[in-house]
Amino acid sequence: MKFGIIKERKNPPDRRVVFSPKKLQQFQQKYPTAAIVVESSAIRVFSDEQYKNVGIDVVENVSDCDVLFGVKEVPIDALIPNKKYFFFSHTIKKQPYNRDLLKAILHKKIQFFDHETIVKENGARLIGFGRYAGIVGAYNGFRAIGLTNETFNLPKAENLDSQQELITELKTINLKKIKILLTGNGKVAYGAKEMLDAMQIREVSVNEYLENTYSETVYCLADVLDYNKRTDGKVVDNFDFYEHPEAYEANFMRFAKVTDFFIAGHFYGDGAPYLYTRKDAKSNDFQIKYVADISCDINGPVASTIRPSTIADPIYGYNPQTEKEVNFKDKDAIVVMAVDNLPCELPKDASEGFGEMFLENVIPAFFNNDKDGVLQRAKMTENGKLTPRFSYLQDYVDGKE
Repeated sequence: MKFGIIKERKNPPDRRVVFSPKKLQQFQQKYPTAAIVVESSAIRVFSDEQYKNVGIDVVENVSDCDVLFGVKEVPIDALIPNKKYFFFSHTIKKQPYNRDLLKAILHKKIQFFDHETIVKENGARLIGFGRYAGIVGAYNGFRAIGLTNETFNLPKAENLDSQQELITELKTINLKKIKILLTGNGKVAYGAKEMLDAMQIREVSVNEYLENTYSETVYCLADVLDYNKRTDGKVVDNFDFYEHPEAYEANFMRFAKVTDFFIAGHFYGDGAPYLYTRKDAKSNDFQIKYVADISCDINGPVASTIRPSTIADPIYGYNPQTEKEVNFKDKDAIVVMAVDNLPCELPKDASEGFGEMFLENVIPAFFNNDKDGVLQRAKMTENGKLTPRFSYLQDYVDGKE
């Protein structure tokens, strides 16, 4: 079987790759019967030479490969018929802007596996860039604080080489006493937590955070049942919340009353209560001044996130009274960082981490007859049709939704 790493062709350019040279070398050593090539690229964070130096062939044409690995959407005209492809297609939630891409995948009889659909039997994702979104998101949030107050000026994350360089920069800042709330319990939240811990910011419990005042900066990691409660007063567990979100209401305002900087690292599911609404943000009790919204759901659970921001221009202001965007230095603004492609700012670390997960969780399936069903669960299309697991997308493909 021949595997190819494809060149990223989407604009704006993405420098990430599924496998770093080191991980591809490990892939080759672990599965010596596999043929592996890399399509030449001038924008990839690892140069063609770095792949050649570990014995991987770099080629101009990958049309003789059986399996092709990419990160972002492949332009329709670059899709090679009758291949197996892996990339993020942004179609599983019926995103209208990529309907034609999924139609083309079907038309070209491509066997397609979306990185988002590579999951365990219980539905938990096996691979992703979430940790790196958390790492960069937390850094960018602190950068926004410094730029707003003109107290410190951190360099952009995209101009630094690694997580360690981000941490080194954060350790230089003079941060006035603030309270930081971090939401979530997955890879995104724990990526952000790595940064707070590296800065040696003290972590306190939910009750301590809500009830106490401190002479130092502190943070609290809050899970879904800390900021949501059942309307009938029962206390169950996280799974009850995930299965019956309609039975819950937000209990977030108790945090908003005592929080200066909010890092949104949670996953927001359909039907769950909003953390805070536009009405909540108008309240005199609402004290949040800075928001690093890593989750970046637009006009959704974090009311101040009214649009995604960009790596080039990552910060904007939200005036809660007018519900309009303003300059982030406006005295009445909630300062918002809502970049929706954060891992792109740390392409080297993100690629190395992604490749490690991919080599551990996906590649073995090609050589063990997919004994754990990883590929079978992830496969979205085959022979020009949606697989049964993804048949819910048929109306989307047909343009009826």
